[in-house]
Amino acid sequence: MISTSDFRKGMKVQIDGTPFVCVEMNFRKPGKGAALYECKMKNLLRDTVTDRTYRAGQTLEEADIMEFTAQFLYKQVDTFVFMNNQDYEQYELTAEQVGDVGKFLKENMDCQVMTFDNNPIGVAAPNHVVLQVEWAEPAPKGNTATGVSKPVKLETGAEILAPAFINEGDWLRVDTRTGEYVERTTAPE
Repeated sequence: MISTSDFRKGMKVQIDGTPFVCVEMNFRKPGKGAALYECKMKNLLRDTVTDRTYRAGQTLEEADIMEFTAQFLYKQVDTFVFMNNQDYEQYELTAEQVGDVGKFLKENMDCQVMTFDNNPIGVAAPNHVVLQVEWAEPAPKGNTATGVSKPVKLETGAEILAPAFINEGDWLRVDTRTGEYVERTTAPE
């Protein structure tokens, strides 16, 4: 059980048998009465966010969520297959469970898989990945203004905006949380 005094951003709790993660928590002490803990809770199964308010002294049940490192094996239609690096057990996640992270997954990439009651519910890729540019529009001649961007397509099929000097075959570091270009880099070893 987790007491309200232990509430913090990122805690994982179970409400009515459903796992939630606290994405935002505010403490408020009104003039009279008990302190209030106002939380934005994200449902880990449905990916929805709800507002909940708890009084000081209330408790919530801790969610039985496991996170482990797994290797991305392959994508088959709308199913992503991962293998646990410890016991070699395979887990299948739907495109909905994987979310936008799926655009940046390469075969053999290590990710963090989250399970609830031994059922996979989500995946987190590394914060930054290095991917090769598969297609890029040629940069317009003479356009040297700073901040000029153009669309590029990466080897995983993801399309992002990158600076005008990026060409086909370049390697880019991409932030998987925002889907934004970070920098041009060398090929991974």
